[in-house]
This record gives sequence, C-alpha cells and structure tokens, in this order.
Amino acid sequence: MPEHDLSNDVVAVLGAGAVGRSVAADCKLGGNQVRLYDLPEFAKTSLANLDRTGITLEGKQWNKYNFTRSGTAKFDLVSTDLEKVLDGANLVIVAIPSVGHDAFFEKLVPLLQDGMIIHIIPDNFGSLKLRKKMRELGSTKEVIVGGWSSAPYGTRIIKEAGIDTTRVLLRYRAISLRGAALPTTDQEKFLESSAHLGCFDSVTFGDGPASGKTVLDIGFSNVNPVLHCPGTLLGVGVMENFGRVFGGNDKSKYSIYSYAYCESISEVQYAFYSEEVKLAHAIGVDVAHFDKEVFFSRSNILGPEYMGDGAAVPFDEQYPMAIGTGPFDIHDRYITEDVPVGCHIYHELGKKFNVDTRVIDSMITLASAMVGTDFYKTGVTLNELGIGQLDKQQLLDYLNTGALA
Repeated sequence: MPEHDLSNDVVAVLGAGAVGRSVAADCKLGGNQVRLYDLPEFAKTSLANLDRTGITLEGKQWNKYNFTRSGTAKFDLVSTDLEKVLDGANLVIVAIPSVGHDAFFEKLVPLLQDGMIIHIIPDNFGSLKLRKKMRELGSTKEVIVGGWSSAPYGTRIIKEAGIDTTRVLLRYRAISLRGAALPTTDQEKFLESSAHLGCFDSVTFGDGPASGKTVLDIGFSNVNPVLHCPGTLLGVGVMENFGRVFGGNDKSKYSIYSYAYCESISEVQYAFYSEEVKLAHAIGVDVAHFDKEVFFSRSNILGPEYMGDGAAVPFDEQYPMAIGTGPFDIHDRYITEDVPVGCHIYHELGKKFNVDTRVIDSMITLASAMVGTDFYKTGVTLNELGIGQLDKQQLLDYLNTGALA
C-alpha cells in the first residue's frame, strides 16, 4: 500500500451510521486526525462506547487493485458537541442518508469556518441543499462544497444477537468515484482535496476521481436508484418469500443482486438509466456512462465501480460478494430513500424540462402502493433544492458559477 502523510489533515465526520463509521475509521487508519459526530438524539446508540473501543474495519474489500486496510481505529474525539468537532477541522465529511441532510445542515451552517472543504458522501443532491441552507441562514463563509456519486465502499455494521457492534464489514472498495463541487469553479480544489482523505485511498491510488459536469451530474450518476428500485420493487415476491416458501433459504442471506436480478429487470434498469441520460442532456449536464450490456449481469453497474470496465457476474452464477445485503423489507432505504429523493427529483426535472420519465414514474407509483405513502406528495422537490424557480440557463449559471438570477 502506498505511504503518504495525512497527519496534518483534521477530518470531522458527521454521522455514525455504516458509512460514517467506515469513513471515520478508514481516515484514521490512513493517517488523518479524526473526530466523529452524531446528532444527540441518535448518539445514545450510534456513538455508544466508540470513544473507548473505536471502530474495527474488516471484510474482503474486493477491488481491482487489491487495496485493503483493516484494523481498529481510535478517534481523536467522539462527541455530540458539533462546535468542538468542527473547530480547526479543514475537511468535513457528511456521511448520512439524504433524508437526514436537513437536520445536520441546520446545525452545520452556523459553525462553518473559512477554508473548510465539505465532502457529502454520497451527495444525493445534498450540495444543493447545503448551499440553499447557507443562503437561508445568511452564511457568507468561504467554504468549498461538493459531493460524490457514491460512498468509497459497500459497507455494513456487523450485528451480533441483533445488536450493532463496533465492527464494520467492507465488501468492496471503489477504485474511482465521480465528484463535483457547487459551484464548479471550486471543482479542481475539491477533487484534489480527496487525496487528503484516508477513506479515498483506494480511489487516489486506483483510477483516481472522475470529474462530473456539475453536482447535478453527480445526482444523476448515483447508481442507487437505478440499482435498488427496480430490483426491490420487481423482485418483491422473491424478497418477501425468501426463507418462507423457498425451502432451506436463510432470510438473512437475501440479496437483490443474487436472487432478484434477471434479464427482464435489467431491461427496466436500462430504461430507467436511459431516462436519466435524456434528463441530463436536456439540462446540459452529463452523467456517468454505461453501455447497455453492463446492466445484464448480477453485478450490474456496481461492478465497474470496484473492478473497472468489463466487470460482470453472469446471471447463471451466484454473486457471493452481495450475499446478505438485502433488502429484507419493502420499507428499506432502498425504497424509502431512493424513491422520494432520487426518483422524485428525476420526476420533477422531467416535468420541468419536458422529458418523459414514465419508467421512473412507475417506480414511484409502485413504491407508493407497496409502502402506503404517496411519494408524489412527500418526495423531495426542486424548490427544496433551491432550483425550482430557475430556467435552464439560470440553472446552469448557478451550477457553474454560483450566481443566482
């Protein structure tokens, strides 16, 4: 593994779920000074004992270049006092589900310090929300804000007897991720700063970060909605019957990749992705490129993220890396986050820019019926992102320069 000195970089990680714990431990083991924060209402469980035990990284960590890092990380600070966690931190990682962005940003914005670089992992339109919150609260701090299309790994908190342990399992490590800053005038500094984060080492010493064409590109390039929604919704019968009428199956071993994905679902995923591409082009931004054949595999468009071009697991083979990744219930975040955030934002953009999103809309319709929530009414809106009032040119000006009409 390449050696480098990250000891002068103070990293504040916000959020202590699976991604937050993983990036915090990985940064610390990579040489950063690391402080870990979570909201007080979650900290009783999410931060319990971490100041004493730290977090242990383990797992096979599949990736093309065999980059691995395991061990126990003891943090420089574990706290619910965000002011202490942020004081003097030059790098901030927001590692929370997008449904929690508002609560975290409300506390983060008043404590921003000039010179900070904020990485939202994954972005999931969080950069737009954070800049909007800065305007609402009158913050004029000179900070760089940007996000990434995905987390640097597939990770899960290891449970024992139904209780979260202080161990996290890394299934794979990304060798490249797509990132962008808002505005894109900050792009070069934002992408360069990822090399100062230990959690990006598999990317830094892999194929490197890819530069997206605005943060809207990063939203379109998030693979989760296109992977999760068709696989979960169209494979719901297999999921709900797994371990029930399919004799001998262990419910905890279920995975949409291993048991739901098939040629017909791949057709839907590719049609979903094609609508995203049309949206991106109609607006004048870009999106991560995938050839159609990449979708026709159990590893789907996730495979290239950690194994590069050509990665594929045929449908007549098992996908052991994904075993046990779920989802195990229709109320999983694969639906309750990816539909109201990703799918609904695509739906709203489609209406605004006259792009037909009937496949994406079908995901919203089916999810609403299955979950019992009208995601057309509760989904994230363009106004919540601060861009609902902008026409195409105004939107591009804002994304690229930060100037609002």
